[in-house]
Amino acid sequence: MSEDLTNRLVVAVIEQHETKIWPTNAIKGTKPEVIHPLDSNNHHVSEAQHHTGRDSDKANKNYFEEISKTLDTAGEILLVGHGHGKSNAVLKFIQHLERHHANVAHKVVGSLDINIPAMTDGELLAAARAWFDEPIHQR
Repeated sequence: MSEDLTNRLVVAVIEQHETKIWPTNAIKGTKPEVIHPLDSNNHHVSEAQHHTGRDSDKANKNYFEEISKTLDTAGEILLVGHGHGKSNAVLKFIQHLERHHANVAHKVVGSLDINIPAMTDGELLAAARAWFDEPIHQR
């Protein structure tokens, strides 16, 4: 990743098929770090496999481990997602953090449930910045 996340306010847009991570102070047009899940043979798992439940728990764990490792140095983390029930990747990720990475879980300051497919990367980052800028969320 070109951006250093150390002690930064960070947004992680987590979906079953990909995660995008930016520091909230990223310059307009900055590309996010993108993480994709891999199956147990290090092959990309298709979104259809996720939706039908044919992905393995090990693949999810490896995917979540990679996200956790990337977020480890962040100061505060805002998670963004849009799923419900079995497709709620943010909820699954939070559960993974609580079980395996309590130090990262404590850095999660909130989550947004928004329509990710309808938004551009710039709009996602702007929504995260707006969340952090609300007086209730300021330190």
